[in-house]
Amino acid sequence: MHMDQYIGRLLDNRYEILDVLGTGGMAVVYKARCHRLNRLVAIKILKDEFSRDEEFRRRFNAEGEAVAMLSHPNIVQVYDVSSTNAANFIVMELIDGISLKQYMEKKGVLNWKETLHFAMQIAKGLEHAHSRGIVHRDIKPHNVMVLKNGSVKVMDFGIARVMSKTNTLTKEALGSVHYISPEQAKGGWVDNRSDLYSLGVVMYEMMTGRPPYDGESPVAVAIQHINGGARMPSTLNPNIPGGMEQIIMKGMALDTKNRYSSAGEMLKDMEEFRKNPMILFPYGGVKTAGNATGTAAAAGAAGRTTAERVAGRRAEGSSGQSGPSRTAGAATAAAVRQRRNNPTGQRGAVSRNTGNVPGKNRRDIQKAEEKSRATTIAIVTCSAVAAVAILIFLIALMSGGLFRRDMVEVPNLLGQTYYSGMTIDNLIIKAEHTYNADYPKGTIFDQNPPSGSQVVKGAVIKVTVSMGEEPPIVPMPNLIGQTKDDAMIWLRGEKMNPLVHEEFHDEVEEGRVIRTDPAEGTELKAGQTVHVYISKGPVIQKAKMPLVEDLKLERARKVLEDAGFKNVKTEYVESDKDMDVVLEQSVAYNTEIDVTTEIILTVSQGQKATMPNVVGLKLNVAKEKLDDAGFKNVKTKYVESDKPVDEVIKQSVTSKTEIDVTTEIVLTISQGPKENTEETTTPEEPEQPQEITKTVSIPLPKRDGAYVLSIYYNGSEVQEASQILPGTTTFSIRLTGTGKQTYELYIDGEFYRNYEVEFK
Repeated sequence: MHMDQYIGRLLDNRYEILDVLGTGGMAVVYKARCHRLNRLVAIKILKDEFSRDEEFRRRFNAEGEAVAMLSHPNIVQVYDVSSTNAANFIVMELIDGISLKQYMEKKGVLNWKETLHFAMQIAKGLEHAHSRGIVHRDIKPHNVMVLKNGSVKVMDFGIARVMSKTNTLTKEALGSVHYISPEQAKGGWVDNRSDLYSLGVVMYEMMTGRPPYDGESPVAVAIQHINGGARMPSTLNPNIPGGMEQIIMKGMALDTKNRYSSAGEMLKDMEEFRKNPMILFPYGGVKTAGNATGTAAAAGAAGRTTAERVAGRRAEGSSGQSGPSRTAGAATAAAVRQRRNNPTGQRGAVSRNTGNVPGKNRRDIQKAEEKSRATTIAIVTCSAVAAVAILIFLIALMSGGLFRRDMVEVPNLLGQTYYSGMTIDNLIIKAEHTYNADYPKGTIFDQNPPSGSQVVKGAVIKVTVSMGEEPPIVPMPNLIGQTKDDAMIWLRGEKMNPLVHEEFHDEVEEGRVIRTDPAEGTELKAGQTVHVYISKGPVIQKAKMPLVEDLKLERARKVLEDAGFKNVKTEYVESDKDMDVVLEQSVAYNTEIDVTTEIILTVSQGQKATMPNVVGLKLNVAKEKLDDAGFKNVKTKYVESDKPVDEVIKQSVTSKTEIDVTTEIVLTISQGPKENTEETTTPEEPEQPQEITKTVSIPLPKRDGAYVLSIYYNGSEVQEASQILPGTTTFSIRLTGTGKQTYELYIDGEFYRNYEVEFK
């Protein structure tokens, strides 16, 4: 069944499959969106032909469970593992970058600095995985992702296993043959050192542009890994430093006992090399990927510069090997040099068969050999004489026979307190610090040369200074998601040296820990520097401020929301503009700002005036009075009445009420009594009740935050919007009316309740 069936589907009612990212041997990797956390992820779905196989399903699920145990900046994070009837899949973080293989194909041979930069990060990821009992078993450039910032993440623990389970390789060809360790190729015992072998091969390829072994078939390449004999990297790239070459070849040692015992040990040498690229390590006779002890080193020496070969011999001489071992190495190197100078081997053939060469040719050969021996004896004699002369010179120099210099006696420094830049009696003090519980911190407890020795003025005296009692080791806790303050409290409480870095993060809340370096579970000592990465929240999104002045408030809000601005507040002021018209915006038009910025709109509440009393006045007089007060939106309604014609019987807005001048005012006008030919008795109109003005205390809800209160009567505002402070429970207002009148209360523009007031 074609795997594109998954595109557009929703797995676990959560993951929407968007696109195919890549296809592997066992699974297809898709780009997907997690609807629960609204983030993009990568999902690896087991192929149908394997999902039907119980063994493959078990291995696939074991991979997810194993990797889910890991949390490290140099390992791709696994979020979820699921096994259902619909699909067997693993959810991982989506990496924005390219594989190391693609990077190498693009750049070709890498320099040693870039190689070391990538290798150290891979080793750190492996160190974390190995500490959790997990062996990757498939380290290759294809499974290492290079991010845009130059960092790398190890991915695809496709054949990883927990060490406590079976570690032997099955008959299946697992892993990539160009990077497979010898024990994997033989189906032998596999542990963390197998990953270090593969890392050595990856470093070899980064420095030379090709893997150490190649062949016409996978079987042929696997056999080469088992037999060894890879060319030294320096024969392919003369620019590789000796120390780097040593690290690679020790990692690629055929015998696991001769490799680095752990990723941490390999990292230590990488760090030493990083500090001093001229360093050569005293590994001694390590059986590397070459044929035998010292053979690969000798073969490599043939392709190096003179300086590199000399440096290599010095490193071998300082390794503490016995004389016979050095002699054997020299003999091997001599054999290699002979093969290089005479690749066809003809000289040896002639020397061994001179008895079969007749006549003059045999005599010529014998003369040439005698001449060669004489030349060799002369060179050896001259070398011996030169060596004796140099020895005599050095003895004279050390005894002061050639140069006389002032000598001083070395004082006793034991027990003294060391300080930076310390000098005594024209002697330079060079300190090495180490833990020692028997001496107080800062105290010198060893020196070389010892006190009483005679040295020249200005000589260096090496001292060992106590750092006090070695601090206890504590495991690094999981601080991810903790607040910055909580993380600092723990680290400082354990006497660590926290170093804070801030970076944007779409998922981790601002002010909380994204990750730490070292990661959770790493052993820490007091005084150790711990890098803590704190979230600054999501990346700031900016937009340009639109122009909303002179728009109605509802329209202005829509324009701002479409532009991304949702934090909008309003302030009402009196104005001759129509009600709800935006008079001013707090941010100038076209200004680019963060979309979360608070936008304040100043809105017109119209022009207000106090409603006069026009009841009892003639219509024309009432209109003039209303016009003088600013009310021009006046409507009339005629009714039968015994009042004089055109007299105002009623007004729609109570007198002395402050309202917007654009409010519609309805006046009820008398059109006189109804005409009746029959004489009737007209009942008297009841006397209009007298308006009363009183102070009313209106109860309000008790709230923690401030809000805006508005009071309306019959649709007209009798109290302009007022801000109510937190904790306020009553609001006092002067109201004018007759009988019982019901007022509407609005809070922040929304109806709250009705309140009835009786005027008597």
